[in-house]
Amino acid sequence: MRDDMREKVIQFIRDEFVEDESMKISDDTSLIGSGLVDSFSMVSLKAYLEEEYHIELSDDEASTKAFDNVRSIVELVSRKLGH
Repeated sequence: MRDDMREKVIQFIRDEFVEDESMKISDDTSLIGSGLVDSFSMVSLKAYLEEEYHIELSDDEASTKAFDNVRSIVELVSRKLGH
């Protein structure tokens, strides 16, 4: 499940926010620190996660720390799903 979730999150980020097709996104790539994801992008990412995984994320949960890399996003969603 986590590998599938990881791939979906990376694909969403690539489709929505990445302009440079050659950019590599790993589990630990700093999405916010690199400027790839900003506050507007976080809203879009939050909406995607809520819709895709049928969860609700509070503003506190959808923090810059939680959304800074793929690993922390997958951990957050997994916790919300009870995994």
